[in-house]
Amino acid sequence: MSSPFSPEEIAAEKLTEAEYNEIVKRLDRHPNKAELGMFGVMWSEHCCYKNSRPLLKQFPTTGKRILVGPGENAGVVDLGDGLQLAFKIESHNHPSAVEPFQGAATGVGGILRDIFTMGARPIAILNSLRFGSLDNPRTRRIFAGVVEGIAHYGNCVGVPTVGGEIYFDAAYTGNPLVNAMALGLMSTPEIVKSGASGIGNPVLYVGSTTGRDGMGGASFASAELSDESEKDRPAVQVGDPFLEKSLIEACLEAFHTGAVVAAQDMGAAGITCSTSEMAAKGGVGIELDLDKIPVRETGMVPYEYLLSESQERMLFVAKKGREQELIEIFHRWGLQAVVAGEVIAEAIVRILFQGEVAAEIPATALADNTPIYERELLAEPPEYVRKAWQWSADSLPESTVEGITVEGEFKSWNKVVFELFANPTLADKAWVYRQYDHQVQNNTVILPGGADAAVVRVRPVTSLTGKMTEKGVAATIDCNSRYVYLHPYEGAKAAVAEAARNLSCVGAEPLAVTDNLNFGSPENPVGYWQLAEACRGIADACRELETPVTGGNVSLYNETLSAEGKPQPIYPTPAIGMVGLVPDVTKVCGQSFQRSGDLIYLLGSSAAGLGGSEYLATIHGVVAGKPPVVDFALERRIQAGCRWGINQGWLHSAHDCAEGGLAIALLECCFNGLFGAEIHLDVDSVQTDSRWDEILFGEAASRILVSVNREYQSTWEAYLKKELSNAWQKIGVVTNQNGNLGVFTADKVRLLDVKIYEVSKIWHQAIAQRLKTE
Repeated sequence: MSSPFSPEEIAAEKLTEAEYNEIVKRLDRHPNKAELGMFGVMWSEHCCYKNSRPLLKQFPTTGKRILVGPGENAGVVDLGDGLQLAFKIESHNHPSAVEPFQGAATGVGGILRDIFTMGARPIAILNSLRFGSLDNPRTRRIFAGVVEGIAHYGNCVGVPTVGGEIYFDAAYTGNPLVNAMALGLMSTPEIVKSGASGIGNPVLYVGSTTGRDGMGGASFASAELSDESEKDRPAVQVGDPFLEKSLIEACLEAFHTGAVVAAQDMGAAGITCSTSEMAAKGGVGIELDLDKIPVRETGMVPYEYLLSESQERMLFVAKKGREQELIEIFHRWGLQAVVAGEVIAEAIVRILFQGEVAAEIPATALADNTPIYERELLAEPPEYVRKAWQWSADSLPESTVEGITVEGEFKSWNKVVFELFANPTLADKAWVYRQYDHQVQNNTVILPGGADAAVVRVRPVTSLTGKMTEKGVAATIDCNSRYVYLHPYEGAKAAVAEAARNLSCVGAEPLAVTDNLNFGSPENPVGYWQLAEACRGIADACRELETPVTGGNVSLYNETLSAEGKPQPIYPTPAIGMVGLVPDVTKVCGQSFQRSGDLIYLLGSSAAGLGGSEYLATIHGVVAGKPPVVDFALERRIQAGCRWGINQGWLHSAHDCAEGGLAIALLECCFNGLFGAEIHLDVDSVQTDSRWDEILFGEAASRILVSVNREYQSTWEAYLKKELSNAWQKIGVVTNQNGNLGVFTADKVRLLDVKIYEVSKIWHQAIAQRLKTE
């Protein structure tokens, strides 16, 4: 029998001809329209990871503190004293490109649901954002809309947005990245899982009503963006943070009754995803009657019910006989709650509509027994990488003590500093985070911009044991996309190492990772090579640092079709979300210098290079070279030394020396308090064959700047000699407020001399001026 669907109709569901034939084989018949749509969303890359799943298997996923790893709505780690932390990161890239405000807002709402679905109360939000140049009007509109959307949802739902990262690069002009991460503290005696069980148990639909918004969102997220993508605005959901706040409270109250067997957020693919995943994980089936689903629109057909991604909805499996108890809780919170189906023995998803079977599919065919593509890996790095690796700093203009000459214009090192801080990537992000309520719940220990990682207090009331505690949790998101573009393996390792380093800079012990893998098309050999090499790098780095991966998100097809129809991929961006344990929040450390007279030390190697650096890209317009390589033996020692110094109370500040190199890191330490610093680079810190721009702006892994109370100098240096051998040096002293940053060579030649106030003014105003706002 011939197919009832044309090739165009099959392609519209983002299915290939071979995949359609496999569906027919699985069903032993042709699917109907509703079933075809169900397969289309569940077999999308966004839902089934058909190109990435073989690569994800190499990630370490177990450890002494891991309670829940990949496969559930969020990972969970043990903080001790009866405290458990749930955390997860996910993307909303394509929706944010076509509808920035709602795309970003619903991304926040979705990640929060992943957290409280586990039985955890959300306590913090972070984000990782990438945009094109702010000189582009469309980029400015997307940027402003995304920030407004994040602020709106987080502020209204009452969860603080406490940290993150923002980069600007032309590679993201057509395809911004909006990755949202959330943390939550378990507030239920048992972690709530998603696998359905108990034949005959009722299935409850709870939360908001179902409409036509978000139709096909999962498929939309698994295709390249083009000029036609604007027509896909209906695939972008519309969120209601006030309703979500009620949903949080109702769900946590319901979980405390013990009447909930399993719970699943209706996120990507909506009812289709929640029914099939719950059934497949439990090894059972689910029968659901669409006539019982509360709707906000009339005339909806099964295809629309099943593919709608209307927000703030959940699916529960309840203990039989206790469903009314749960329904009353949700009604009291002003939410929908109905018995819409039941758990059945046959391992299928059966959908009823108007008294007939609208769809009937084996649950595993939708959820876990999905297509897998193991693609061939390039035998050698692609041409663009081989060419980039041939680059040498010798090709740059001569570097002298006074500066350099670029395109006929002399630039002193002072001027280079001003130009770097005028770059929105290095500029102050206060324009962004001042729109976020980062202190709601009153648990934020360090405000955004004050440290390398966010720190949130663990309130005694959140502890199921009721014990008093000074513990806190730290969180960060990190990735230098330029490094990953130039060397996916080493760049991904560097992202994991930097995330751990940032946690160590506030005194936190790194625990575990959630990752968001943002890449181009895996069907392109170069794109797949980037993805495979980055996954290998993440896996190796997480093993080295003992930070298992508890889950995350894969977002592929981040490409924009040019007018000629040629895909333009983003830089490969594996954003690493990492959480850490703070043993005592009264001893955390910020990045800013605190007191005149404190001594400044550089922990780690003094050697740095310009390959892949911010200086090379911004000042010279060159993206080339090899990025820094992480020495994990050194990395572990440096981070342990930093944490120990913070715990002992010796350090007043600690800051990762990252983008922009030593000079930029020093100024970042100066800005908040407007303290100055006098830096002397001795003969050991300046190799005879180094360029001056390498010394000031070169980048390296495993470097941390710390300031130390002078009274602890001898104790601190004795510790460093014992634990770090020669991998450290005292480089200067903090000077008075409203002073200068002066950097001198070993023979007292002045390399850099800038007024802190003047540089900080450029740093603070850079983004607002690009947006033409105050």
